[in-house]
Amino acid sequence: MAGTPRIAVVTYDARGEEHKDRDLPVLVDALRKAGADAVAVHWDDPSADWAAFDLALIRSTWDYSWRAEEFTAWAERCGKATRLANPVAVVRWNADKRYLGHLAEAAVPTVPTRYFAPGDPVALPADREYVVKPASGAGARYAARYPAGERDAAVRQAERMHAEGFTVMVQPYLSSIDTYGERALQFFGGGLLHASVKGAVLAPGTPYDADKVAHPDLRPWEPTAAELAVAEQALAAVPGGAELLYARVDLVTGPDGEPCVMELELIEPNLFLHLHPDSVPRVVRAVLAAAG
Repeated sequence: MAGTPRIAVVTYDARGEEHKDRDLPVLVDALRKAGADAVAVHWDDPSADWAAFDLALIRSTWDYSWRAEEFTAWAERCGKATRLANPVAVVRWNADKRYLGHLAEAAVPTVPTRYFAPGDPVALPADREYVVKPASGAGARYAARYPAGERDAAVRQAERMHAEGFTVMVQPYLSSIDTYGERALQFFGGGLLHASVKGAVLAPGTPYDADKVAHPDLRPWEPTAAELAVAEQALAAVPGGAELLYARVDLVTGPDGEPCVMELELIEPNLFLHLHPDSVPRVVRAVLAAAG
């Protein structure tokens, strides 16, 4: 039908296994019922004609972090062929967690982070519990929590990550996560969509290369005024942030009792629509407007 928006809802190839994105069929179906020609497309499908779509909406490209260079090259090509949400410049910036340093420089409260590129000696805290993880990662892959003074296992983890080309991140483990959890504030179409809270992901003693539950004990959350203010401050500091269609700001409670940014998810954040079904119509309206 002439005038019908064509929308690619971009995801990953499960390669015969159960697909992990519970929201994907819900969103595709809702877009179709709203009058769009919507289809789920694997980002690395060589046969995909991205120019045939009015919008490529990145959703669950959840294997991108291990293929970051390939993924950003795809985003460059796709962004030249059609409108990409979020835009390629945002994708490129957010694919490397060194963006936390940019936010800190902009006076956004963030979890203190040190970065060690391949070849750099890795400094590990001796007086506090800490976390080691890659600067390009998702779903707590290659992340582990270590007690103060533990070095051997953390050094082996860092050596493996360096051998595989990853920059190593070292952060203090904030014990407030065990009590208050991690809050995820979702934004879509320029405003707060909904919020959730989850329990601690990293249990003591869990190996860095073990499978982890990325969102344990997930439940709805009503963000505080302070949390909303920090989230909006973080989004305002994003280069090209005015072009964001969606964002998720993950917050934890810092040592001072105030919220700070753990991660800023601008590429493929899980929206948790299964937890917030009333948000689906707002997402659909914003997507249709972006495709229009």
